[in-house]
Amino acid sequence: MLTTKSYKLTFLLLLVLLVICFCISISFGSVSIPFSDTLSAIFGGDLQKESWGYIIRNYRIPKAITAILAGGGLALSGLLMQTLFRNPLAGPFVLGISSGASLGAAILIMGSSVLSGIITFGIVTNVTLAIASSAGSFLVLLAVMVVASKVKDTMALLIIGLMFGSITAAIVSVLSYFTDAEQLQQYIYWSFGSLGNLTWTQLGLLSAIIGLGVSLSIFAIKSLNAFLLGENYARSLGVNIKKQRFLIILATGLLAGSITAFAGPIAFIGLAVPHLTRQIFNTTNHKILIPAVLLYGAILMLLCDTIAQIPSSAYVLPINAITSIIGAPVVIWLLVRKKKMVF
Repeated sequence: MLTTKSYKLTFLLLLVLLVICFCISISFGSVSIPFSDTLSAIFGGDLQKESWGYIIRNYRIPKAITAILAGGGLALSGLLMQTLFRNPLAGPFVLGISSGASLGAAILIMGSSVLSGIITFGIVTNVTLAIASSAGSFLVLLAVMVVASKVKDTMALLIIGLMFGSITAAIVSVLSYFTDAEQLQQYIYWSFGSLGNLTWTQLGLLSAIIGLGVSLSIFAIKSLNAFLLGENYARSLGVNIKKQRFLIILATGLLAGSITAFAGPIAFIGLAVPHLTRQIFNTTNHKILIPAVLLYGAILMLLCDTIAQIPSSAYVLPINAITSIIGAPVVIWLLVRKKKMVF
């Protein structure tokens, strides 16, 4: 068990590592830019080429900030779900919220082909995709909230959430079967996930939603710690189970739903980062775990984004694939080495 001084030192090191990863991330891209000019662009200095400043400030920095928000948000939502359901395999997608976002995107992209002549859909852009995905995740979240108010057993809620995910996945499959190749390819490309499509306005909106989700999680720290020992124990401490469960689900929905809407579905981070954090900090106290998973998730996503960007090339590998290919073996190695799971 780490001491208070050790915790502070670890958090300081994580913050330094986050800054380093941020600088490395924005120095990679299809255009080769010297690292000194990258730093100059960040701090408002003069650059050798004016176009470099535009690339860094309007593309690479928003992309890196998106990686920080997405990584931290997904990691936190995974922690919330694992604690609420007391299940190490739970992640931010178990309630079907991300599946709802995928359904919204699928209806926008492929619906015009399947429902031709019945419904006329708008032009598919980054903005309309984000709106459609947000609407899909919100509707599923609303349905989960209604169910959560009527179901007493948390494990039953987990199964119901998985069923919502199955229903939305089935509808997407039907849409995929009847759509044409071009629209299907567009949907598959969206499902790969992307961090580089957000404008500063969209980034501001995503930041506000993530901030709200984090704030709700902080308010639920005491309840989260109590949930680890079971609902009966939490109830004996005076925790309002329904109210706190509603709060945790709402926080998860805001985090996972908004990230999926703006960046597409991103695997691995929400499931694995909480385990990595527990292995390193060796604690179940959410007062420590919440800021820790935010930092670890952000750092890991920045590293994956850097790897996904092939240096001096216009090609960017799917972030969804990189997070799993790079991260899963690391988690397996850590768990085998530790031979136990702190939960």
